[in-house]
Amino acid sequence: MTTHSWLFVPADSEKKLSKTHNLSARAFILDLEDSVALANKAVARQRAADFLRQSGVPRERLWIRVNPLDGPYVEEDLAAVMPAAPGGIVLPKARSPQDVEELSGRLERLEDEHGIEPGSTLILPIVTETPGALFSLGGYAACGPRLAGLTWGAEDLGSAIGATATRDLGGEWTPPFRLVRNLCLFAAHAAGVPAIDTVFVNFADFAELDDECDEARRDGFGGKLAIHPAQVDIINRAFRPSEEELERARKIVDLFKAHPDAAVLEFEGAMVDLPHLKQAQTILDL
Repeated sequence: MTTHSWLFVPADSEKKLSKTHNLSARAFILDLEDSVALANKAVARQRAADFLRQSGVPRERLWIRVNPLDGPYVEEDLAAVMPAAPGGIVLPKARSPQDVEELSGRLERLEDEHGIEPGSTLILPIVTETPGALFSLGGYAACGPRLAGLTWGAEDLGSAIGATATRDLGGEWTPPFRLVRNLCLFAAHAAGVPAIDTVFVNFADFAELDDECDEARRDGFGGKLAIHPAQVDIINRAFRPSEEELERARKIVDLFKAHPDAAVLEFEGAMVDLPHLKQAQTILDL
């Protein structure tokens, strides 16, 4: 799946839920976890379920971030929202691919119980929020067809290791968190699913967000998480190839079509080979 912008929406806020109809986010993540206070968890579950049933937003665009799999709230989360058939579940603080497999088993039982198409509830795990999770990132390739992508987070991990900051004074990720970002990127591609870049928390700094999106797409990320509606259009625009990129990609694809037996060809004064063809096809797919 290709989903550029993933917008978190606190599920306990009727006001914020109501605004989603006017937004161009490719996916809405109705949040039951970090943006919802403990006292509001039950209200958030009910409002999320009601929104799934009544909003009219296509199912594939509606996701739920549940609470962590090893915590006390996830069973209530799933019991409340699965009868309303969300398109997917965002799994926070995934400790390993085994968490995805365990969640997949629970979803299989709930789909059967509520008459939902088997295997149709996808999973997007946040795979870097605990230190131990980093040592199993290569295993997500075995998670099966429910796996929709991999994304990462820095704040919980930074807190877990006692880091005083995750970015330097210039706004760049510090070396430990740059490493985590890159590991998520490669783990996703090893699993054959999109890598989704983490949130940019300074939501009023649109220029820096634009730069960060450009960098993420350049490096191979397929989309980005958002925490504010104003970020959505910037993300969508940044992850959409420019006309110049599309034209160049079309020319490369057409060149190889005209020479089907060639593995290396000359193009605009340079040599292009099969990896360039694959890259061009990826741009056209976007």
